[in-house]
Amino acid sequence: MSEVQPSAFGLERGSGNTLNPAGLVRRRFRQWLQARLPLADTVTLTQRTVYILPTRPGFMLGLTLLVLLVGSINYQLNLGYLLTFLLAGSAVVGMHVCHATLRGLTLNLLPPAPQFAGASATLSVVLSNARDKVRHGIGLAVLDVTHEDRWAWTDVPAQGTCTVQVAFRPQRRGLHRIPPLTAETRFPLGTFRVWTVWRPAAQVLVYPAPEPFAPPLPPGQPRAGGGGAARAQSTGEFEGVRAYRRGDPLKLVVWKKAAKSDELVSRDTMQSQRYELWLDAAQTGTSDPEGRLSRLAAWVLQADKLGQDFGLRLPGLEVEPASGEGHKRRCLEALALC
Repeated sequence: MSEVQPSAFGLERGSGNTLNPAGLVRRRFRQWLQARLPLADTVTLTQRTVYILPTRPGFMLGLTLLVLLVGSINYQLNLGYLLTFLLAGSAVVGMHVCHATLRGLTLNLLPPAPQFAGASATLSVVLSNARDKVRHGIGLAVLDVTHEDRWAWTDVPAQGTCTVQVAFRPQRRGLHRIPPLTAETRFPLGTFRVWTVWRPAAQVLVYPAPEPFAPPLPPGQPRAGGGGAARAQSTGEFEGVRAYRRGDPLKLVVWKKAAKSDELVSRDTMQSQRYELWLDAAQTGTSDPEGRLSRLAAWVLQADKLGQDFGLRLPGLEVEPASGEGHKRRCLEALALC
């Protein structure tokens, strides 16, 4: 079956270009239901927030029980009555156990880490079980995507916790709200489906996707009173880094670069005193706004990999030169929210 896409008139169409009113009604009902749910990063499932319906095997079991009951009445079969009510009692007990498996469970979403556009954002959900019995066969998935094969299944130990990870893929940079999540179980017989819908309040920050083959870093700019024009090395690296020389103090070695290659480089203290690296949106050499941000993101990662002090200039925003993981995150956050 081909994927259904919304048409220009808000009606869903299949591959045969035919209207799909059932899909439209289902989508509208889902939107209405989600709008009524509160936003919370921690939720304890109660009888009011857990729903139950028979599955297809459950409907077939009900039809089978009806046939057995009619046959037993028609032929006055005592063993038929026994089998019918035994199966019906098992189904009722299974319904109660299935509903209790999800009811009372506590779901807690951990703060999501920032991601780059186009990459999957991983969500970690902690499931807490206060009962003294194990909860079996609990699945978790993102609701707003096709998740037939993306369910994460787990068992929650008695009076314990477990962590389940699901993912979604934001395509654009910026601050995105976490899509609704759904949890379900069909334990123990598979004749009933018990599920819930949960809207987390957390948001995930999405950085611009770095340009795959970005040009070398721009040359350093003279500091105030430094004099002279900055020159770029033939390697395209900022002049604050030079090849390692015997006798250089170990604190000047750029260990991040040494760990990823076989060459040792040191910070040139004289050059770093005269020049400073600025990543300026006006110097990216591209007119595409998103292309500028992607190139700047790639430059930020390059400069951080080299252990350079660098600053960032954006329209209406300037981040002073610095280095380290915190500075890199500040620059990427500025690019994401620009």
